[in-house]
Amino acid sequence: MRYRELGKTGLKVSELGFGTIPILSGHVPVLPEYFSPDTDTAVAIMRKAFDYGCNFFDTAITEEYGDAEYKLGRFTETVDRSRIVISDKARFYGGGDIYREVLRSIDNLGTKPDIYFVHQVDESNADEVFGKGGALDALYDLKREGKIGYTGIASHYYDVLYRGALDSRVDVLQGSGNILERGMLDRIRDEAAFNGKGFILNKVYAAGLLIGPFSTDELIGGILEYPFSCALLGIGTFEQAEAAFASEHKEMHFPFEDVIKRLKINFEPIACDRCERCVCPYGHEIHTSFRQYNYYNLGKEFWAINKLKMDFEENYKHCRSCEGQKCMTDCRRNLYIPEEMEKIHRLIISYGSN
Repeated sequence: MRYRELGKTGLKVSELGFGTIPILSGHVPVLPEYFSPDTDTAVAIMRKAFDYGCNFFDTAITEEYGDAEYKLGRFTETVDRSRIVISDKARFYGGGDIYREVLRSIDNLGTKPDIYFVHQVDESNADEVFGKGGALDALYDLKREGKIGYTGIASHYYDVLYRGALDSRVDVLQGSGNILERGMLDRIRDEAAFNGKGFILNKVYAAGLLIGPFSTDELIGGILEYPFSCALLGIGTFEQAEAAFASEHKEMHFPFEDVIKRLKINFEPIACDRCERCVCPYGHEIHTSFRQYNYYNLGKEFWAINKLKMDFEENYKHCRSCEGQKCMTDCRRNLYIPEEMEKIHRLIISYGSN
């Protein structure tokens, strides 16, 4: 296992980390596949990862990750605490709420988190998070009080992460990316503001959906060229832990065009890398619709189609009548966006008729 610096925290973290979603038990319908091991088995899986050199373990509060936080706490009791780095998170945006959740997480884990993230930060809540008395102020206070080690912002949105990169209260950022959805990683690599921050990368396997079209070696090797501190992998079995951590993965450059070509074996993907530069004057997140279309075809049908159906019809009408088409001017993949929106519309109509 190789290790990287976590920004300016002074911590060294394993290049690959353990994401705890798959080890939860219970019913959390919005999450990707998980395996529901009992506590002893979950602890043994984490121990296997640790023995292979993984020292970074990420979780979230019980409402979001079920009992994974408890299980991570039990694992922590079996190892030298100084040899692991724990990150935890909650999606509470007001200062009082997240302060309360951090104290509850400390109790569940039986130890203080090295990093605590406010996550799922987006345009609708960012001003509250970053504003006076918001979640970031509370995390900064908790850090000064010694209740957490470092503060973090987690988001799927480049603009939010960039705002965090410019904020001196933020120590670590967490964002998503993989060999398909690499656009945000390309932007982060090119932006100097991110250089001093620790960066945790998630969604390397795209919630497991890219496993199959691509091997574990390809998915991991293909992201190693990017300047993250640790890449989180969702691990739910001993076999997954061994595939991820047992050997060093070689860096490989995987051209985006080759990724799309591989996906075309099974379906006609939308060749969007989620750089998030496309701007719709009506506020539609074009890249999110493109992601849900691809995820539908990669096997997450029920989740993706229901997300698409929520507001797509109105957005589709706006797209058809839009004259400015600034989205296409900004698209570095030169997508003809109205045509791609038409493709999604046909999918929704076809799904409804089945």
